[in-house]
Amino acid sequence: MEQDALAHGLPAETRPHRDPEDPERADRHDRYRPSVTPGQPPAAVRIARTNLTTVMIAPVHAESPSAPPAGSSPGERELQALTLPPGPELFRAVAAALDGDGPAVLPLSPGLPAPALRATLEALRPTRLDGVRQAGGVGVPAEVAVVIATSGTTGVPKGVQLSAAALRASAAASLERLAARPGERWLCCLPPSHVSGLQVLVRSLLGGTEPIIHDGFSPEAVLGSGASHVSLVPTQLRRLLAVSADLSAFRTILLGGAAAPPDLLAAARAAGARVVTTYGMSETCGGCVYDGHPLYKVDLKIGDDGRIRIAGPVLFSGYRLRPDLTAAAREDGWFVTSDLGAFDGDRLRVLGRADDVINTGGQKVVAAAVAEVVAGHPAVADAVVVGRPDPEWGERVVAVVVSPDPPSLAELRAFVKERLPAYAAPAELVLVTEIPLLANGKPDLAALRYGRIREP
Repeated sequence: MEQDALAHGLPAETRPHRDPEDPERADRHDRYRPSVTPGQPPAAVRIARTNLTTVMIAPVHAESPSAPPAGSSPGERELQALTLPPGPELFRAVAAALDGDGPAVLPLSPGLPAPALRATLEALRPTRLDGVRQAGGVGVPAEVAVVIATSGTTGVPKGVQLSAAALRASAAASLERLAARPGERWLCCLPPSHVSGLQVLVRSLLGGTEPIIHDGFSPEAVLGSGASHVSLVPTQLRRLLAVSADLSAFRTILLGGAAAPPDLLAAARAAGARVVTTYGMSETCGGCVYDGHPLYKVDLKIGDDGRIRIAGPVLFSGYRLRPDLTAAAREDGWFVTSDLGAFDGDRLRVLGRADDVINTGGQKVVAAAVAEVVAGHPAVADAVVVGRPDPEWGERVVAVVVSPDPPSLAELRAFVKERLPAYAAPAELVLVTEIPLLANGKPDLAALRYGRIREP
């Protein structure tokens, strides 16, 4: 039964799935390919764009900012870490990195605490920080345009290396799938240091427009932006609905970063939104599956271990300075994600992270599957489910809930038992005023798992 599969997170189906290629779709996709002058070297390819401020930089040469540092290997380019606030200067730096006119960029949050900044610089070793040469810096392969720093919820920062070709392929496929028209503007209200915010900038470049960039999130500012398309995380969408927003002002709301509860999607669509849910990660240049279907030339399959595998032109070039991690994440041309999935017909369903499987009394429970059920309770506004250590059961299932009029634990357990096996029902109920989030909009699972949250 589907419910048993959801609770166990052990989908048995293992088969590839690919968005069909037909000549008409390929022709439409070509609209967003960068223009290339015959005989021009790939590193100097410029993205065709209009009505935006471009950076005029001389062709790459030995003294240019994009040239590799002294002592580096042939075929490398500079990597510049930037702690710029979201805005035109960062946008121009990304454009130059994609064109090959400037160094590759490592965008970092300007609000990053000093210890975190030091740890990131030590792990990723950029050649420059905001223009200042860094001792011990190492260049990146010539095809790499952007490095995204990511470490999930904990751990030493990893650098996800993204080529200009992969970023363009992702942005072009996104624009084509959404039927975005040239000249339509995108709103960037997610941090450009994360791939979701970065790709808003790249879509704008390929669409021939300047993005509307907000430093932070304000429902009023978002609604007054005049943008045609916007990328949000579920919490931001919920805040828009809280001010009774008319969401028909946007042609598209791309929603990713975390699973969206069905009630949130229903409320948004009732408010006039065209919501497109996305699935992806830094290693796939952001969302590569829209509403359960892969983007152009993206392949999907489920491995024998239940994990989602992804292939296609949107994949990363490797983890910076970590060939061991790169090799572990690849399998015969496929990127092996940390997520469990299953196919519902030709639609991908993400069941949750493999490392979020809760082992309680010898039974395996997928936290995301339980969270989806808990969030469906009429009195629950938002919910996350985690496993916490338990001396008797190994781990216990804990529901962290936002609710103005919360159900009792007994009521919630009964509700879950009607839909999932009894062992998947929460053994503990924690009430919070809001779900704690990471900077990329995803729930802070470490804080929730280890109780580092403020309860009302």
